[in-house]
Amino acid sequence: MNRHKLLVVDDDIDIRETMIEVLEENGCEVVGAANGLQALGYLKHTDRQPCLILLDLMMPVMDGEAFREAQLNDPALSNIPVVVVSAYRDVQERAEKLQVENFIKKPVTIQELITAVEQLC
Repeated sequence: MNRHKLLVVDDDIDIRETMIEVLEENGCEVVGAANGLQALGYLKHTDRQPCLILLDLMMPVMDGEAFREAQLNDPALSNIPVVVVSAYRDVQERAEKLQVENFIKKPVTIQELITAVEQLC
């Protein structure tokens, strides 16, 4: 895998850190955020946008749905692909409503993460 830059947005530190570690071991540069507000702050101040955002839906402060709405309303951020990563039973339906590229149901496998990056970066 090339040195793709990714953003992992998940409030569960164990899940977030595990996904970051797996993706870094596979050659990616990865930044983590604990909620949508942190993610938006990062995106608005970075000089190199990620090629993919892996987004949890259920988070405090700003959940994934509110983040996605803000992202779509910002022309500088709206073109960054998003994959929803969630434990919601109806994750596919929620992902479709958010107009994201794909979804992964938790628990996530290493292959699912790698495939998402290969397909969208």
